[in-house]
Amino acid sequence: MTMNPSPLASARSAAAKAGSDAVGPLPEWNLADLYPGMGSEAFIQDLAQAEAECKAFAETYRGRLDALAREGGTALGPVVERYEGIEDRLGRLASYAGLVYAGDTTDPQRAKFFGDTQERLTTASSDLLFFTLELNRIDDAAMEAAMNAPPLDRFRPWIEDLRRDKPYQLEDRIEQLFHEKSVTGRAAWNRLFDETLASLRFRIRGEELTLEPALNKLQDADGDLRRDAAKALGEVFGANLRVFTLITNTLAKDKEISDRWRGFEDVGDSRHLANRVEREVVDALAEAVRQAYPRLSHRYYRLKAKWFGRDALDYWDRNAPLPKVEQRTIAWPEARDTVLSAYRDFAPEMAGIARRFFDENWIDAPVRPGKAPGAFAHPTVPSAHPYVLLNYQGKPRDVMTLAHELGHGVHQVLAAKQGALMAPTPLTLAETASVFGEMLTFRRLLAGTTNVVQRRAMLAAKVEDMINTVVRQIAFYSFERKVHLERRKGELTAEQLCDLWMSVQADSLGPAIRLGDGYRPFWTYIPHFIHSPFYVYAYAFGDCLVNSLYGVYERAEPGFVERYFALLSAGGTKPYDQLLAPFGLDPKDPGFWQIGLSVIEGMIAELEGMETA
Repeated sequence: MTMNPSPLASARSAAAKAGSDAVGPLPEWNLADLYPGMGSEAFIQDLAQAEAECKAFAETYRGRLDALAREGGTALGPVVERYEGIEDRLGRLASYAGLVYAGDTTDPQRAKFFGDTQERLTTASSDLLFFTLELNRIDDAAMEAAMNAPPLDRFRPWIEDLRRDKPYQLEDRIEQLFHEKSVTGRAAWNRLFDETLASLRFRIRGEELTLEPALNKLQDADGDLRRDAAKALGEVFGANLRVFTLITNTLAKDKEISDRWRGFEDVGDSRHLANRVEREVVDALAEAVRQAYPRLSHRYYRLKAKWFGRDALDYWDRNAPLPKVEQRTIAWPEARDTVLSAYRDFAPEMAGIARRFFDENWIDAPVRPGKAPGAFAHPTVPSAHPYVLLNYQGKPRDVMTLAHELGHGVHQVLAAKQGALMAPTPLTLAETASVFGEMLTFRRLLAGTTNVVQRRAMLAAKVEDMINTVVRQIAFYSFERKVHLERRKGELTAEQLCDLWMSVQADSLGPAIRLGDGYRPFWTYIPHFIHSPFYVYAYAFGDCLVNSLYGVYERAEPGFVERYFALLSAGGTKPYDQLLAPFGLDPKDPGFWQIGLSVIEGMIAELEGMETA
């Protein structure tokens, strides 16, 4: 495979141009920490070695795990260690290919590289499928005895977690078929979604924009520009409804087939199992938020409409900056220093970890044509380090996004010591560090603001972020549930999908937001619906949890920082209830969610009580 050894080189001049004078030069990540380039000898050799290791592992251990377990942990432990090493190598290869592709999903060279790598890794890892299936067929007593001896005892959390999947496992050959067909199934539809979204262009006042800059216009101080941007977004989404409807129908049916074969009862049960959270807990969260719509979003948007001198706001004004508040572009150095200072006030160690992302080029911040929209922190593998992708444009929300993703990054660095099998954190806790990082940054900025107008603007922005994280995400969750339940009855038309979208949006946003027809196709660009069905409730889970956690921190309880670092460092070795117990928090308590929601309600009350400025 002959390819450019430096996949990011062609984008550097464009990225430098994207860093305008207002925001300053923006950093790009250095993926050479993983591999020197797509066509590098190191990548080619690692991929070949991974394929060989997978085959050798299967030839050596297939059919032998039960006997090894009966010999004890000293016999089975080294096998798990070898498996973990292979997983780390596979993860490094997959991470590199995914990050290169995220840099420009419209580049044919990168798309081919990503697709080819994905196919070869899927084929290679199919040789490993037997391992977890055989482990789960080992007798409980034999496995329990083996886990009491080193070196297997270190992997007890992973094995116990794995055995929760046992009731939903299928026969080996069917599991292999599901695995290998994923390349031409779910993964292919995911890729079609990504490349379609990245190729869209939105004409706003004569300028052709990609998705991120177009969405950014919805936060502009110019109301006419916000309206023009919203209409352009709606028109392009509407023009592409056919393909987005097909993708959504296909993936919902694909999930229904998988769920039916595995024996999941509810459309969300597979996600709850992956998150290691009980359905009843998620139901309690969702119901608590829905019941709070009138006290939160309806109440806030009524207040915001009053600030604008209106009875109701158009949907393009939902995230508009407050009137008569100076809008400024926040340069990258200021954003960096703001977040690092907030982290340092909490714990110097936290700031030290976050600083590495800046100093060692682990962040890719510029907006570029074809670049993946939104933001993420990718953990890669424990033998490497995380990377953060942003589309930084100097808005206050961009600073909060930086704080959010760096929270993920710190979490991922701390959890890496648990190894490739146990570092990953279930979604029930995956948003803890990110939302906590946002809260630290917000509270530090608010404490330093005495001007009433600016303070109101900051509080309002935080309330909007929390509504977007809690109310909006539970509305997304409700939309997904409706889509997947209706899909079981037959294929959904674009009109049906738009109707479902508008119904949940009207319920969640309330009468103070006018939802015009142009808003009907806005469901099409939400990537979580495609990549991770039912992921979205994790944001609401994390926000409400962090509100409670931050309350414990504010009470200045001794040892909070140490307990917090222990929580993050645990990775996936303990369930969420055990990790939160040292803080006196219990999300299984039906009243728990009211604690977090009351924090948002309190901020809205504070805004209502402020003098009109």
